[in-house]
Amino acid sequence: MEREIMKELLKWKKSKYRKPLILKGVRQVGKTWILKEFGKRYYENISYFNFDENE
Repeated sequence: MEREIMKELLKWKKSKYRKPLILKGVRQVGKTWILKEFGKRYYENISYFNFDENE
């Protein structure tokens, strides 16, 4: 199932005037998943940092 947000992220990636991406929303709706999936599909290399798990 393709999500509408993926189209918006792709539009952001293609824009020559893009600014840093900040994705906000309530807990447990798939923000992390969609960004990881977007990275896998449209970028050759990705990095993931989770600062909640580091002391």
